[in-house]
Amino acid sequence: MENLRVKLYADGAVIEEMVDVYERGTIKGFTTNPSLMKKAGITEYETFAKQAINQIPDMPISFEVFSDDFEIMKKEAEKIASWGENVYVKIPISNSIGESSLPLIQSLSEQGISLNVTAILTIEQVRETVSVFAEGTNNIVSVFAGRIADSGIDPIPLMKEAAQVCKQKKGTELLWASSRELLNIFQAEECECDIITCTPEILNKLPNVGKSLEQISLETVQMFSKDSKELGFSII
Repeated sequence: MENLRVKLYADGAVIEEMVDVYERGTIKGFTTNPSLMKKAGITEYETFAKQAINQIPDMPISFEVFSDDFEIMKKEAEKIASWGENVYVKIPISNSIGESSLPLIQSLSEQGISLNVTAILTIEQVRETVSVFAEGTNNIVSVFAGRIADSGIDPIPLMKEAAQVCKQKKGTELLWASSRELLNIFQAEECECDIITCTPEILNKLPNVGKSLEQISLETVQMFSKDSKELGFSII
């Protein structure tokens, strides 16, 4: 793990979990989104965000706009950006009726706001997004590799091509999003991604890296044995 170039970001919206992984020292940044906040029961967005920034002041944190209207989205982005220097504003590649966010992305980038453009699934979307980033700005391109894989398509070729596109503009980083398993970390490394987001469930599997498969096999049998005893079942 020490030799990996790809940076691990934690994906979530539970403050306690965010602080826990922050204190472990393996994480380089954080991302959030409305779905994660809904799952975590967040009711006050700005309160949650400022609490996260206060407890994690020295790492990038991405917060997403909520509106589906571009004018309101722009105002939300400007407000979110004002919360801290380590804040990236997440902008979806389109609104919910498929209208492109590219004009808004370009406008915000020209203001010097650091952006994390999200919900990207095609190489055309990657190219278009990178093309509108202003020179001298820092931005993230979040490609949902996990959702690509969920459709039955291998995301590896697209991610490799996306990495080359992102390298064409200084300050642009490619993020492997919607990770499904620990293996994705090493796949993101292979593809030359700059960042990969991981859920707490994936991060909790990091101690398995370097273990022999024989050891994992034994631990699996031990888990079955423990659970069987706790169930109290008997066959004979």
